[in-house]
Amino acid sequence: MTMKIAVAQFNATVGDLAGNTDHILRLISEAREARADVLLVPELAIAGYPPEDLLLRPSFYQACNEQLDRLLDAADDVTLIVGHPVMLGQERFNGVTVMRDGNFLARGQKMVLPNNEVFDECRYFTPGALPCVYEQRCHDGSVVMVGVPICEDIWHVEPASEAADMGAQILLVPNASPYHVGKDDVRQQIVRQRIEETGLPIVYCNWVGGQDELVFDGASFAMNRAGELVAQLPRFESATAMLSFSDGDIEPGDIAPTGSEAATVYQALVVATRDYIVKNGFPGAIIGLSGGIDSALTLAIAVDALGADKVRAVMMPSRYTAQISLDDSREMIRRLGVQYDEISIEPMYEAFGAALAPQFAGLAPDTTEENLQSRIRGVLLMALSNKTGRLVLTTGNKSEMTTGYATLYGDMAGGYAVLKDIAKTLVYRLSQYRNSVSDIIPDRIITRPPSAELRDNQVDQDSLPPYDILDAIMALYVEKNLSMADIIARGYSEADVLRVVKLLKINEYKRRQAAIGARITPRGFGRDWRYPVTNRFLR
Repeated sequence: MTMKIAVAQFNATVGDLAGNTDHILRLISEAREARADVLLVPELAIAGYPPEDLLLRPSFYQACNEQLDRLLDAADDVTLIVGHPVMLGQERFNGVTVMRDGNFLARGQKMVLPNNEVFDECRYFTPGALPCVYEQRCHDGSVVMVGVPICEDIWHVEPASEAADMGAQILLVPNASPYHVGKDDVRQQIVRQRIEETGLPIVYCNWVGGQDELVFDGASFAMNRAGELVAQLPRFESATAMLSFSDGDIEPGDIAPTGSEAATVYQALVVATRDYIVKNGFPGAIIGLSGGIDSALTLAIAVDALGADKVRAVMMPSRYTAQISLDDSREMIRRLGVQYDEISIEPMYEAFGAALAPQFAGLAPDTTEENLQSRIRGVLLMALSNKTGRLVLTTGNKSEMTTGYATLYGDMAGGYAVLKDIAKTLVYRLSQYRNSVSDIIPDRIITRPPSAELRDNQVDQDSLPPYDILDAIMALYVEKNLSMADIIARGYSEADVLRVVKLLKINEYKRRQAAIGARITPRGFGRDWRYPVTNRFLR
């Protein structure tokens, strides 16, 4: 008895129903040629994930059903397990359909709806009542009972156990599980728990690619009845694996190699940046280069994502710009070969100063004059974006977004924030990783103290705690949800903790206006961070 399973992770686009279906049709042809019995694709494969409020439109379900009919006509000599949204009367479901040879073999609905982190499926769907279990007839004449829990279902005991009670011999799981650091280990640990409880082998099929602030890493995998990893697909690329289920277990297949954490995060940022720009139809990217490490890393990611010919860098020096910033920027441009321009902001800064002088009479210079420089640069970048159609990539990192060390309508001006969920300490690690691949970021950019260069002799640590301390406090408060008292109990000074948390609190209004960016931690400043702007709670 052998059942051949084609597991296909691919990069879809939300709302491109015909395009997603076209891709599934190609996968059906490939699975048929390989004599697969079953083709498993990710959760909501027709719609893309997450469709968000498209799921509130009845016409969206109708359009998905039209694509489902196309698949029904094509799924001959191979069983397709495909996810799609379902509307039954006034109820909506996250559904899966099993089809073959023009027939619907089974239908199922997701039983457990996630409503935490980046998920809000309770807003859209009704939970299903029973697991999907169907009878699979294979090319060799054998019959296998297959259970199809959907994504979150496998994170809970009941759906898998109920499928086993209904006679399932194997579980095939379509998923839409977004990436964050360490997520792969968590998924595999959960699947091992379900295997231990049910005694059933499990195949886990996941999405690949960027969707707004989420990025999906693929890394689909299979585990045998002993909870051993027997197959794994690559991270961050479309791929199909052919697996064999024989004599009650999954036979060993290929296991794609895994890289370091820095390599994986870097790959996630490249894929997220590429997909946001390409899927939204921008012809390329524009980056304001400063000679600092954040803009240098952003430039490296953009070039790796799009190619040097689609990236433009603009240096906008002022009276406070150090010569080494200009030298290092020019050297990086030489190494990368992107289009490069230098536009001095000094005449514009002087014009603003002259226009505002009567209004500022008797008032000492402060951050107002610093922010003017940043806002002039933002205007220039957005003008170039308007003229060329290219998207401005902002360069701020998570440490800056936490503390508000950024200028609204200045360095925050742009359409996509590549480093939005990247702490400053991680910025350094990613830069060092990228240079280990090929030396493109000049060493001095990595080693010199970071500075906004908006006044004489300015460095970031004039305004912020040391980044190792700041990032540790940020991770504990933002990502781990610890209280100030708990963080202080871990050895951090009360003054540093209070300073970071107060800055976090008073700068929520800036984060509400920031560009979206790739989420790579368990909690980023996006769809899983919903703090009030008007807020007096501080603890």
